[in-house]
Amino acid sequence: MKNFNELDIENKLKNSIKYSNFITPTPIQSQAIPIALEGKDVLGTAQTGTGKTLAFTIPLINKLIINKNAMALIICPTRELASQVMGTISKLTLGDIRIGNALLIGGESMQKQLRQLNKRARIIVGTPGRINDHLKRKSLNLSRVNYLVLDETDRMLDMGFTPQIEIILKFIPKEHQTLLFSATLPNNILKISEKYLRKPERISVGSVSTPIEKIKQETFQITPDKKYHELINQLVERQGSILVFVKTKHGADKIVKRLKYDAHSAEAIHGNLRQSKRDRVIRGFRSGKNRILVATDVAARGLDIPLIQHVINYDLPQVPEDYIHRVGRTGRAGKEGSALTFLTNNDRSMWREIQKLINPNFKLEENFNRKSNKKNKKFKKRGKSFKDSGNRNDRRDNKRKFIFKSNKFKKSNSDKSNNSGSEFDKKKNFKFKNKKFKKFHTDNLKEQSDNPDSRKKFKFKKKFKNRKRPRNFSFKKFKKN
Repeated sequence: MKNFNELDIENKLKNSIKYSNFITPTPIQSQAIPIALEGKDVLGTAQTGTGKTLAFTIPLINKLIINKNAMALIICPTRELASQVMGTISKLTLGDIRIGNALLIGGESMQKQLRQLNKRARIIVGTPGRINDHLKRKSLNLSRVNYLVLDETDRMLDMGFTPQIEIILKFIPKEHQTLLFSATLPNNILKISEKYLRKPERISVGSVSTPIEKIKQETFQITPDKKYHELINQLVERQGSILVFVKTKHGADKIVKRLKYDAHSAEAIHGNLRQSKRDRVIRGFRSGKNRILVATDVAARGLDIPLIQHVINYDLPQVPEDYIHRVGRTGRAGKEGSALTFLTNNDRSMWREIQKLINPNFKLEENFNRKSNKKNKKFKKRGKSFKDSGNRNDRRDNKRKFIFKSNKFKKSNSDKSNNSGSEFDKKKNFKFKNKKFKKFHTDNLKEQSDNPDSRKKFKFKKKFKNRKRPRNFSFKKFKKN
């Protein structure tokens, strides 16, 4: 298939594709769309940015145009990806094609989503968490779904959505068409395909374990304290939009704050942002308002931003496969791109795993090993000097002496009966005398208070106003005779 006009689809849909400026299909589209139109299950693997969204939306919409009672469910791992899929569907359903849809994602108003569902939406796009929320509320009915799409399935499994997906699939009729798309194809994906897909057609475009060949990949060995300074140098040297990947949300906010202080237009995107804030950040980056986007791995998948010229891995990802998805953000649609990765001595093990994924015959660079060996030598010297600072037996003897002194001190205190002149005994006797004195004094007060003749001599209120009174003591008022 060289052109979308060659497809056996409804004329309404052909016109929508034309108006949306979709002219030449990508390899994954030319292979997947005809098979999906035949009603077969599809297991598609392709790199990020190869046009998988259009590969399942065109057959989906065509099926819903023909069968007006049919429904479609598209499950995505992230809010961003779900929003972008819904954007593509909205483009294709303009004009004569009127199919209600609903976007079910976190961070959006539940009331808004309920209104969309009440309008008998036939295309449901959402994330596993929010779809399950609506199923629990019984606001979502999936009994008429006969078209299921699992997009970026490997990412959903990495994020721990497997139990939620299995719950959702229980509400879907057994007789339905399933399209599963993934950037990589690990063993857990194959197990799911065997369980939920019926004799799927296997489609693979390019290598699923290596980035696009046109992407120029570079590494820069550096110490952690010099990372930010080198980042500034790279931002000055490079032209065009730049996507910077960091490990944590806090790190993203911190770097953006420093970049803004240094007069760079930058924004951060991560999981703590509200959906409205995320949308504003992405729009600002797409329009060129903000040249730099600092992101965590939440943006490694699903961000449809075709104008990214450079990717900088400020921190390495925690999963080797995420490196491929990060790098895949640039060099889209056949354009050239570049990816720069900062490497520290602490990144040796992860970088080795990443390179093994890309190239099984990979050997770590000699310079990288040499630097790490220097670090180990310093550590060994430091450990040797520590040992030489004192023998183990000497330290043990000192410890024993200390313990002996403390025991001696305790013994002198515990031997109270033999030492009558100790401070402990003096304190004890003093307390005892005080108790006796207090008791004696209160008894005298009672006797004086009972004697009317002594009331003038005794000024109780002034002397004992703020003191604690005995339990059995009470004021007695005396009348003059």
